[in-house]
Amino acid sequence: MIAVDGISLEVSKCEIFGIVGPNGAGKTTTMDCIVSMRRPDSGFISVLGLNPLSQRRALLKKVGIQQQESELPDRMKVREAMELFSCFYGNSTDSTEILSRLGLSDKTESFFSTLSGGQKKRLFVALSLVGDPEIVFFDELTSGLDPQARRSMWDLVRGLRDDGKTVFLSTHYMDEAEKLCDRVAIIDRGRIVALDTPGSLVRSHAFALSVVMGIPDSFSEIELESIPGVLEVFREGGNVTARVRDSSAIVEIVKLLVDRKIELGNFHTEKSTLEDVFLKLTGKR
Repeated sequence: MIAVDGISLEVSKCEIFGIVGPNGAGKTTTMDCIVSMRRPDSGFISVLGLNPLSQRRALLKKVGIQQQESELPDRMKVREAMELFSCFYGNSTDSTEILSRLGLSDKTESFFSTLSGGQKKRLFVALSLVGDPEIVFFDELTSGLDPQARRSMWDLVRGLRDDGKTVFLSTHYMDEAEKLCDRVAIIDRGRIVALDTPGSLVRSHAFALSVVMGIPDSFSEIELESIPGVLEVFREGGNVTARVRDSSAIVEIVKLLVDRKIELGNFHTEKSTLEDVFLKLTGKR
């Protein structure tokens, strides 16, 4: 079975580059190959001008890696973990500052086993930054975190970019990719199916607007399909949704409903998002 099939991409300096896709699409495999955790069967990879396989030792001194699944000894303290990882680099940064940015200043003497799931995730992020890397790789950075912690992580990632670092991250949260990433690659079944800025992906692949209406079952939504600019109409969960090309179609929808004297349970519009693009291109949630 092929996990990654002919992927080709280039990431710019000081860019937040995201890779999104369904579970099993090849996101983690791609990242593992880039950072020399796996050996690809074919192809060529260059990171900071280095070959991840033949120059692995030199590369690992220049990158930071937070993996999706990581563990430390239960009785290792946060301080000890930071000191240990600092020994791996010749240009380690101030651990105190890193822990402070991640809200772990009061956990330096805590054992790994006593940390919550979110605190463990933040510790592994801290460990990925201790070597002052030029590029940081985050694999499912915010999975399992509460909304407040997620937003804090987003601020951290933006801060890394502002500090001149490049961030490569994988995520299955479409809102995260849309709000955080400068460019996004959508991967499905081991292949990149789209790559661009979030805004360009939405404009190229999604509907401009969706009109959601609480219309009684007695009204046939087929009538809406004849309106110019209406691209798709479907009924779901008690509502009728019309995908439209632009706002002029919304005016005609309202006129039709008024003419038919339809009482609406609700009426609102929704802009297309990266999630709409994702579902269109992959057919999966």
